Amino acid sequence: MLKQINEATDFILSKHSFKPTIGIILGTGLSSLADEIEIECELNYIDIPHFQVSTVESHKGKLLFGKLSGKQVVVMQGRFHYYEGYSMQQITFPIRVMKQLGINTLFISNASGGLNRNFNVSDLMIINDHINLLPEHPLRGKNYEELGPRFPDMSTPYNKNLIELAKKIAIENNILLHEGTYVAVQGPTLETKAEYKMLHLMGADAVGMSTVPEVIVARHANMKVFGITVITDLGFPEILEPTTLEKVIAAAQIAEPKMTILMKELIKAIQ
Repeated sequence: MLKQINEATDFILSKHSFKPTIGIILGTGLSSLADEIEIECELNYIDIPHFQVSTVESHKGKLLFGKLSGKQVVVMQGRFHYYEGYSMQQITFPIRVMKQLGINTLFISNASGGLNRNFNVSDLMIINDHINLLPEHPLRGKNYEELGPRFPDMSTPYNKNLIELAKKIAIENNILLHEGTYVAVQGPTLETKAEYKMLHLMGADAVGMSTVPEVIVARHANMKVFGITVITDLGFPEILEPTTLEKVIAAAQIAEPKMTILMKELIKAIQ
């Protein structure tokens, strides 16, 4: 793994020399933030050693380097998912490379199904905790002390200071912002009525198929993490309707302007 991380990092640095300190992962239907970046370098995942290829529609599969809100950033336009057939090590490999590039703060966005009855479609929710129901763990196997400890603490996976700052920014910009627990499941099927009910009873406010592996590896590497999700459909058994990818993307795009403001102001505010 260490050799692969170094090879990918060396390749990236051969194309662009600066080292950003902020990393961003853009999820389903949330790519417009990239339009706000002063792009200095753009790399296709397929060209980067040991990176995988995004197979999901709306995940462009590009690594962008540039400036956002005056800060040097690296942005993943699209991520990898367990349901695509990738291992957890492959899914989280870009996080390892980001750390090697100098990233110390990671912003993660995604789309999810709402389990909290106070939520509506296209609402934003800060992720303040998570439940991991994925069948494989990204830290399973040999631990490399150079990357992080064998048993990393996960009592506060999402940075409290960033959460409080985001809430303040939301108030200042009149953005409705929820806060809650995200549960990660394997997919690619969406949940049945009984499964939505079970996940709600477990204490989850939103459900999705990503994010948790990246957060685990980021925290293993001692990165600060801020997570935000767009509620793209509602998992209330009595009103459950068939959901398509097109509906998910459309709901996410409605929320994009709000998320873009929040992310830009949050990045501007951090030291």
